[in-house]
Amino acid sequence: MDQTCYWILRCEQRLLTIADSTPERIFPSGPAAAFGHPENALHVGQWQGQACYAADVEQLPAVPGGEATPLRAIYQLAGAETFALAGRAVQLLDWQAQHRFCGRCGAPTTIKNGEMAIQCPVCGLLAYPRISPAVMVLVRDSDRLLLARSPHFKPGVFSALAGFVEPGETLAQCAAREVREEVGIAIANLRYFDSQPWPFPNSLMVAFFADYAGGTITPDPNEIEAADWFPLDALPTLPEPISIARRLIDAARP
Repeated sequence: MDQTCYWILRCEQRLLTIADSTPERIFPSGPAAAFGHPENALHVGQWQGQACYAADVEQLPAVPGGEATPLRAIYQLAGAETFALAGRAVQLLDWQAQHRFCGRCGAPTTIKNGEMAIQCPVCGLLAYPRISPAVMVLVRDSDRLLLARSPHFKPGVFSALAGFVEPGETLAQCAAREVREEVGIAIANLRYFDSQPWPFPNSLMVAFFADYAGGTITPDPNEIEAADWFPLDALPTLPEPISIARRLIDAARP
């Protein structure tokens, strides 16, 4: 790769960014030689009209203004589009790192030419990037919203309910099951809102509105620390704007 490209370089879960740059120039650019010819670089798309590659490195190269930045911070520094590209890069790097050997026969694997797949040269098994779909549900009853908090949330933060889709399950079935399991109520009138790739580590969040259809809030102590109805004009601390959960809740407010 002698041509000038953009690079998303990761070391110890931090990405190389350029301080005090514009959002469009937050990632360094140049030929591979300028960054020590990173091994196993993956093409992750186009950025600002140039090819963009990602690679894991043992040490971030020294570049003018270079900083080691957590993935979550990319959103605040450069916006949603840049965060989405960085998230794609991180997911693909994780996929590459976790499939260095075949899951069926144990042989070393290689990237398949012309396809985003890892192939075993011995038994032929193909491994594609993993995507784990998860459903998020904001339940509404008149002028109040059902919000809950996980023990893993920042102190005081409440959000919509969410959970992973199980094998053989539709999104609608998952939504009803997760709400029932997490807080013990029934829902109706499920309505799609939007979706968001969520690279922590490899989810696709699919968000819905739903109406309350009966039952008493009974939080599952294994997953939910607290849950309650909140008036639209008196909501608790909400998730940060980086998450689709915040956009979902904001869309429900007048």
